[in-house]
Amino acid sequence: MTSQPSLAKADSGTASPGDPQSGHNGDNGDGLQAGLKNRHLSMIAIGGVIGAGLFVGSSSGIAAAGPAILISYALVGTMVVLVMRMLGEMAAARPTSGSFSTYADQALGRWAGFSIGWFFWVVVLAVEATAGAVILNGWIPAVPQWGWALIVMVVLTATNLVSVGSYGEFEFWFAGIKVVAIGGFVIVGLLAVFGVLPGSDNPGAGFAHLTDAGGFMPKGAGAILTGVLMVVFSFMGSEIVTLAAGESEDPQRAVTKATNSVIWRIGVFYLGSIFVVITLLPWNDKSIVKDGSYVAALNSIGIPHAGQVMNVIVLTAVLSCLNSGLYTASRMAFSLGQRGDAPRAFARTNSRGVPQAAILGSVVFGFVAVWFNYQWKDTVFDFLLNSSGAVALFVWLMISFTQLRMRGIILREEPEKLVVKMWLFPYLTWVTIAMISFVLVYMLTDEAGRKQVLLSLLAAAFVVVFSLVREKIRPRDEVEAEATEQVRS
Repeated sequence: MTSQPSLAKADSGTASPGDPQSGHNGDNGDGLQAGLKNRHLSMIAIGGVIGAGLFVGSSSGIAAAGPAILISYALVGTMVVLVMRMLGEMAAARPTSGSFSTYADQALGRWAGFSIGWFFWVVVLAVEATAGAVILNGWIPAVPQWGWALIVMVVLTATNLVSVGSYGEFEFWFAGIKVVAIGGFVIVGLLAVFGVLPGSDNPGAGFAHLTDAGGFMPKGAGAILTGVLMVVFSFMGSEIVTLAAGESEDPQRAVTKATNSVIWRIGVFYLGSIFVVITLLPWNDKSIVKDGSYVAALNSIGIPHAGQVMNVIVLTAVLSCLNSGLYTASRMAFSLGQRGDAPRAFARTNSRGVPQAAILGSVVFGFVAVWFNYQWKDTVFDFLLNSSGAVALFVWLMISFTQLRMRGIILREEPEKLVVKMWLFPYLTWVTIAMISFVLVYMLTDEAGRKQVLLSLLAAAFVVVFSLVREKIRPRDEVEAEATEQVRS
């Protein structure tokens, strides 16, 4: 595998396939508009780690591993922190709408950028649309799952088609509500745990719940890794800030700030909130699975209308995740189109700097998820939940290998842009690769997750083989020559 040639800015301000975006005032050099403000990026970074999976998947994770699910969240959180640091190093040096797909293309070869781009693009929106439909159907069951998926897809497609600024504004408020809600939940819950919450009627709350129902690891140590597979899904979305940075006013500053703050964000929102749940209630309390972990916790301390309040918050989280999922998928498609690895129409923008064809192309996969919900409403979410966890691990593994090569390319071509550095390079990068690989291998030995992992591996293998065959038939040089000819004509 050889690295791609130096990506100098194209003449006349038009980006060639694979080029990083060149400027960030108005038109950023490839047609996208720098319409995201720093406040948008800050909230996208904070809210990006609070996915719908935190609300949907936490109940199943607690049921599967008991209090030891805290270790599962800590392990996955550690991997996310390390991967985000690697991604931040590359994104601060070369902000681009293609993010890790573009970096894989530059560092490992066209096959890698093509594979990771398509694999991630196809899955992310289908997962979020399905998660949203499941939650909303539980809230208002009169509307079927596929109906909810259809409604939210139509609404958020319209939002994204207006402008990147409208996406940023919607996400600013969506993410803000999530952040305030989870922060408030942690504070109120801890007050109840320590017995200082006025009016709390849960005298049994406390640290005893960590061990009083079969011990800290009631399902055994192996359940921790089973829990890892179940909670990985909830961390998907952390990467979005590195894509959004390409359309921001100051991408380097935004990426640096986001990657530096990822540790406390994961600590507060994930470990903090799950800790509150399992200290307010025994891990095997039936209400955790029946009502959802957060609603059950709030009900246990007598918070009035806890279910209705949490439903509104969950609705906001779902809309946020779908909004970001559509944005992420469309920008990945846009980048693939730029590099000649997707239809050229995907790389075109309208007068408002919106990649309209890429957005509509992404929506197609969202509607595929709607059809899945219609055909297999009782099984599709569990499959996507598990397989998307495997997809996230594959993406993080590819990011790790990419960073190993990309560090040398940046030092050789633009050393002054290496302002965010991976800690203890290359040792921690290899540690991350080993952690992710171990989890993937363990998943193959776990009966519950083997089928989903094998299907995910099969899908990944298909995409990689297709990309290699495609490169043989139509090399990158031929694609770039055709793109240059189109620009001239």
